[in-house]
Amino acid sequence: MDIEGDDRPKWGQGCSQFCLLPQRVVCTIMGFLSLICIFTNRVSLSMVITVIVIPINRTAVNETDDKVDACPLEAQAEEVVKNDGIYNWDEQTQSNILGVFYGGYIISHLPGGILADKYGAKWVLGICTLGSGICTILSHVAIVVGGSWCLMVMRVFMGLAQGPIYPALSVLLAAWVPKSERGTLGTACYSGSTLGLIVATSCSGLLLSTFPWPVTFYVFGGASVIWFIIFIFLCTSSPMTHPCIKPNEMIYLMESIGQTTKDKPPIPWKRILLSTAMFGVLVSEIGHDWGYYVMVTFLPKYMSDVLRFSIKSNGLYTSLPYLAMWLASLASGPLADWLIRTGKLTITSERKILTFLSAFFPGLFIVIASYAGCNKIAVVTLFTISMLCMGPYYAGQKFTPMDMSPSYAGTIMAITNGSGALAGLAASPIVGALTPNAALREWRVVFIICFVILVISALVFCCFGTGEMQPYDPLYKDPDEKEEEKKK
Repeated sequence: MDIEGDDRPKWGQGCSQFCLLPQRVVCTIMGFLSLICIFTNRVSLSMVITVIVIPINRTAVNETDDKVDACPLEAQAEEVVKNDGIYNWDEQTQSNILGVFYGGYIISHLPGGILADKYGAKWVLGICTLGSGICTILSHVAIVVGGSWCLMVMRVFMGLAQGPIYPALSVLLAAWVPKSERGTLGTACYSGSTLGLIVATSCSGLLLSTFPWPVTFYVFGGASVIWFIIFIFLCTSSPMTHPCIKPNEMIYLMESIGQTTKDKPPIPWKRILLSTAMFGVLVSEIGHDWGYYVMVTFLPKYMSDVLRFSIKSNGLYTSLPYLAMWLASLASGPLADWLIRTGKLTITSERKILTFLSAFFPGLFIVIASYAGCNKIAVVTLFTISMLCMGPYYAGQKFTPMDMSPSYAGTIMAITNGSGALAGLAASPIVGALTPNAALREWRVVFIICFVILVISALVFCCFGTGEMQPYDPLYKDPDEKEEEKKK
C-alpha cells in the first residue's frame, strides 16, 4: 500500500507482517526500559555509598525519646555490624556526591530537547542512555583512582548523559502516541523511572550482600549497553521512517497525530517562556522534583542511618514505596484516559486534580512518618502510602509539555524538567546541611519542608496550568476552525 509521505526504506516495507505488537507499543516499551536503565544507574550509588562509607559511631538510644538520633540496630543485622566501610566521607561529602549529578543533568536538558525536536528522538535517547551506562561502569574506577572528587566528576558526566533523556522521550511519545492513548501508554512509559528505583534498591541490596560492591555498577551499567544495541534496531524517531510499521497503524497515527516534520518554524521562545501555562508547569515541576529527589536520593540513607536496617532489608524496604508508586502510576493512566474520553473531566481538570492529589498526600504522609519514631513497620508503611499517592503525578502535570505543544514537546520538557533538576541540585547540599548527625529530629525538618514545597507548587499549577494545546504550536487550530471541521 502506498502512503503519501512514506519515508520508509523499501527493503523494510515487507517486514510488517512479522510484527506481533503495534510499533507505538514497542517504542513505549523501549522508552520504559530506558528509564529503568538510567534510574538504576543514577540511584545504585545511593545504596553502594551505605556500604563503602565508614558508618557514624552510634550510642544506645531510647526509642521513646523524641530527641532520638537513630533507632536500635535491626535484630539480625550482622552485616551492618561487620561493615566498617572503606572511605571516611562525612554527611556533607556524601550529599555532595549524590547531588552533583544534577549539575550536569541541568546543563544538557535544553540542548538535548532542541536536538530531539530538530533531528528526532532516536539517537538522542539512544546515545544518552548508552553514555549513562558507561559512566556507571566507570564509577568503580573513579572511586578507586580518585576518591570522592573523581567520583563527583563521573557523576557530573552521568548527569550530562541523562539530561536529554526526558526531553527526547517527550518527542518520541509525541510522534508515536495519539492523545487518546497518552494516559495509558505515556504513563506506562514514564513509570519505568519508578520501576528503575525498585530494581535499583532491591537488586542493589542483594548484589551488595552477595558480591563485592563494584559488581553493582557493572550489572546496571552493562544493562544500559545491551538496551542501546536492541533499541537502535527496533525504534525510529517517527512512524514515517519505521521500516516495519503496518500500513493501517501508520494511517491511524497520521490521522490522529499528523505527520511530523523537521521543517518546523523557529522555536517561539518569547511566547513559550512568557505564557502563564508555562509558569504553572514550571513551578509545579520544581516543587514535585524537590520532594521526589529527596526521597529517591536519600531514602536508602534514611533507612540505613536512622532506622538502621541491614543492607538486605534496606534494599527490600526502600523498594516497597517505589513499588506502590509504580502500581499507582500504571492504574492512573487508564483512569485518566477514561475520565477524559467519557467527558467526566476536561483534560485540564484531570491534569490539575491528579497533580494536586499527588503532591498533598505524599507530603502529608512523609511528615507523619517522621513522628512514628522507631516503629519501623509504621514508618515503612507511611512511606509506602506516601509514594502510592505520588503515582498519579505521571497522568497529571508530567504530560502537559506534550499537551501544550506536540511540535515543541522536547524543548518545553527540557525547560521544565531541567528547571526541576535545580531542585535536586539544591536539595542535596541543603539536606546535608540540615542533617549533619543523620538524626531523626533533623530529618523531620527536611520532610516538613518537602510538604510545604509540594503543596505550594501544586496550587500554582492548579491556578495557571493547562492541558490544552497552545496557540504557538504549528498544529494549533482555534475553536471556530475545529467546529467547521466537525460540520464537514
